[in-house]
Amino acid sequence: MKITLFDTAVCTENLGDFIIMDAVRDHINEMFPEAMVLHTATHEKISRPTYNMVKQCDLSFVGGTNLISSNMNSYNQWKINLIDGFFLNDIILMGVGWWQYQNDANFYTRYLLKSVLNHDLLHSVRDSYAEQMLRKAGFNNVINTSCATMWRLNEAHCQAIPVSKGENVVATITDYNKDPKNDVALIQLLHKFYKKVYIWPQGSRDIDYINQLGLAKFAKILPPKLEAYNSLLLHDESIDFVGTRLHAGVRALQNKKRTIILGIDNRAFEKAKDFNITVCPRDDLAKLELLINSNIPTEINLPTENILRWKSQFK
Repeated sequence: MKITLFDTAVCTENLGDFIIMDAVRDHINEMFPEAMVLHTATHEKISRPTYNMVKQCDLSFVGGTNLISSNMNSYNQWKINLIDGFFLNDIILMGVGWWQYQNDANFYTRYLLKSVLNHDLLHSVRDSYAEQMLRKAGFNNVINTSCATMWRLNEAHCQAIPVSKGENVVATITDYNKDPKNDVALIQLLHKFYKKVYIWPQGSRDIDYINQLGLAKFAKILPPKLEAYNSLLLHDESIDFVGTRLHAGVRALQNKKRTIILGIDNRAFEKAKDFNITVCPRDDLAKLELLINSNIPTEINLPTENILRWKSQFK
């Protein structure tokens, strides 16, 4: 058996895509232990080699991130177009999200998605907002499974996450959604309540923004490598996560770290609404201070039945 995996971690400037694809590959390999998995990119234009690969594969998946928007003729993180629809017509979504809060999908987007996506198998999306938007675009074969990065955050896992404040903290800020006043105030607040503060640059321009704000005086800046972040989470037994980067927060949860995600767009707020992850608006520093110094049980409500339903269709 051969599988094409449209890989969102190829040609990306966001290390969060690597966190997503770690989980996607993990579950694909678990579901299809004997399959050969072939990778191609989502963030660059599709060419003939990909068409030929998909043609010889039994299944094709696209993994995670906020790939779909309402106007894919003008904004498309997934670099597909109408020509691709002649060669790709059975792609299956796996934990994919909608880019932002938007109006309903335009005609171009609806036609494009109907051309490239599978019409028979269930598609997996990461939250109820993405499910709602896809249904409005004409897809009834879609269910909310949450992002694949969350699928192992079951009750037993969550119970192992500390409830009370750790000794140290790792933070993130977001270069493409800047709020200098609150971003500086965030790091100053963490410096007040934690012994050591680290900042991990997840995006390619985060480090420039961090330096622009002069945050090195309050925190140690980690290298912009996923390995550096993984190592910190692995070796510091008393560290919390507080920051705006959603998948950095999910990686912390995967490593059983107490996590407060600062909401800056639809992704974090929809996950809080659907799955009960701890989210605080970035501009509500009073609430954040209260959360930091309170006991916070991690009680994630996974859509377990939907995850199993989506997976079971491939047996």
